[in-house]
Amino acid sequence: MPTQKLYAGAKLREIRTRLALTQKDFAQKLGVSLPYLNQMENNNRPVSTTVVLALAQEFGLDVTELSTGDSERLVSDMREALADPILAETSAPLADLRLTASNAPALARAFLELHKAYRQTHERLASLDEALGRQDVQMQASPWDEVRDFFHYCDNYIDAVDRAAEHFATSTPDQVGIRAAAISAMRSCGVSVTFTDVETLREYDADKQVLRISRYAQPETQTFQMLLQVALLQSDKLLEATLDLARFHTDAARSIAKIGLANYFAGAALMPYGAFLQAAQDTRHDLELLANRFGASIEQVAHRLSTMQRPNAKGVPFFFVRVDQAGTITKRHSATRLQFARFGGACPLWNVHRAFETPGRFLRQLAETPDGVRYFSLACDVSKSGGHYGAPVRRYAIALGCEIRHADALVYADHMDVSSPQAFEPIGISCRICERAECHQRSVPPLERRLTINENIRGVLPYEVE
Repeated sequence: MPTQKLYAGAKLREIRTRLALTQKDFAQKLGVSLPYLNQMENNNRPVSTTVVLALAQEFGLDVTELSTGDSERLVSDMREALADPILAETSAPLADLRLTASNAPALARAFLELHKAYRQTHERLASLDEALGRQDVQMQASPWDEVRDFFHYCDNYIDAVDRAAEHFATSTPDQVGIRAAAISAMRSCGVSVTFTDVETLREYDADKQVLRISRYAQPETQTFQMLLQVALLQSDKLLEATLDLARFHTDAARSIAKIGLANYFAGAALMPYGAFLQAAQDTRHDLELLANRFGASIEQVAHRLSTMQRPNAKGVPFFFVRVDQAGTITKRHSATRLQFARFGGACPLWNVHRAFETPGRFLRQLAETPDGVRYFSLACDVSKSGGHYGAPVRRYAIALGCEIRHADALVYADHMDVSSPQAFEPIGISCRICERAECHQRSVPPLERRLTINENIRGVLPYEVE
């Protein structure tokens, strides 16, 4: 397979701006001519190996930044937006989308914001209790979507919060566990911690300075909730400063994001970056061993693995997703080229859906997406008991995976025939943008392809995709 040329003009301009260098000075330091740099910054020429080496040697740049970032996400999101029925007659070649994402990322984001606003307006008008008899309905972005996109485009890694959590975890005496450290931190703030029969996982009474944790919750969940409260009390200024930089459009989005950042702190304190990265490499990403070592749940470990993207100390780039029984994605993140559908569920051919059928087991899958990229995917059921008889059980399944070139780093991929093309199952992202013509699980036709309908022939699908 030929090596793909690297076009990273927007990233080069971003690096040069960050270094406060003129094009002339930047070209001199990279050892190239000014016209050549100009052509690379405008994506008229690919970034050469000489420039990549110079960026690493001269500026200490993690060169993986050139090939990662927003471009693939923007392309995936634009393809899905263009698959909306309202835009069915306005298909754009994939090459054009990639060019837009690389050369005009701000324009791409503006298009996505416009499409998002359209969808939200359409959904409101479709709901009679919203559309009739109300004069105060404001057209604004969903706060949940806004927060999701914030973490999505940050690569699910928030450096300042991650380092603060790591400092909290590693500054405690060796003989004191993270659970005891969380309780001690609460006491230093004048807050007492009690374990009670409350149905909620966590209740903080600011007036009485009492933190109530459900005794029904699993120990790792209890510890996580205490660390979350530590973040809200001891690292409030850091969280607020991070939120100021994010510039959310609504107070609701800001409030949701603050809880998200506190959750991030809790996970990073429970599994501090340096120690967790080393343990993940030593155990070859054995989720059960990592869960036992750090007193965390399988889901917490899998989610944490998807955040290991610290510059110059990156772990395996994973995708992580959690789905409910209806197939709706409730958590998603990808540090890989695999991007999840923003609307609707995940591909039914993906092993994460079969995990509900085999509770307590890990399911392994070799999968290939329509763009030819191959992945290893690990899925398992993570149902959560309510803690007592009669309490509802929350049923979820999670999937954690990586591109097949990283499979050697995962103990779960041992003895799988990763060299055989026939071993890889075809999966997609969303039926509307999936180009697979013969998929037996297709729910709707692909909007970028023509259909042939023959009333005298009925195959797996009632149409043929040209």
